[in-house]
Amino acid sequence: MAAKRYELNEAQWSRISSLLPGKTGDAGRTAADNRLFVNGCLWVLRSGAHWCDLPERYGQWKTVHRRFSRWCHAGVWERVFAALTADRDNQYLMIGSTIVRVHQQAASGKGGPRDQALGRSRGGLTTKIHMLADALGRPLRFIITAGQAGDVTQAPALLRGQTGEAVLADKAYDSNALRMLIAGMGATAVVPSNRTRKVIIPHDATAYRQRNRIERCFCHLKHFRRFATRYDRRSAHFAGFIHLAAAMIWLR
Repeated sequence: MAAKRYELNEAQWSRISSLLPGKTGDAGRTAADNRLFVNGCLWVLRSGAHWCDLPERYGQWKTVHRRFSRWCHAGVWERVFAALTADRDNQYLMIGSTIVRVHQQAASGKGGPRDQALGRSRGGLTTKIHMLADALGRPLRFIITAGQAGDVTQAPALLRGQTGEAVLADKAYDSNALRMLIAGMGATAVVPSNRTRKVIIPHDATAYRQRNRIERCFCHLKHFRRFATRYDRRSAHFAGFIHLAAAMIWLR
């Protein structure tokens, strides 16, 4: 039978099945329904629907949600994503960010840590997703902050431990400290100068055109509605959905 909408096809499932907990050989109970569970999480991620609207074919929504939460806190989604990024193209590295609106349901609820990467501005609550991408525009690393956080503040963490011939970024990343960090990586900074600079620093305009790939990647990721709008109060759950969406980019 053909896969239902939003579900993994056979090729995609074969690439991640061995990366999930509960497989044969793991300690504890074998999870025979791993594929059904992941498909249920993908349905919520892509549709943006409430967990309670999860179709019955995926099981009891409370059970699926609890399991999703456990995997988020255990770092399962992030590990699956990291395993898929092994075949990267490091000719260029690209950094960028996008702001997502926070739905009112993400700002409600009782208890739990207060710092959940929520920012408040005249436009309402926002969260910023900072991303590192490879030369083909595929995601490599994410950092989640409040919406008002500056782009350049997260650049060192995004680039930590990375290698490449050049780092592409827009004017928001034009800082002497970041340029020194990139030089220390043995890479070239392809970053247009901010208009406040008294002496303009030239950049490779031809290489800079490739930066549109990270913008296109953000556009693809925002097809997943729980990436485009934050519905999750806990940042760990939102991060889980981000890494699941990013894994799907690598599974295309």
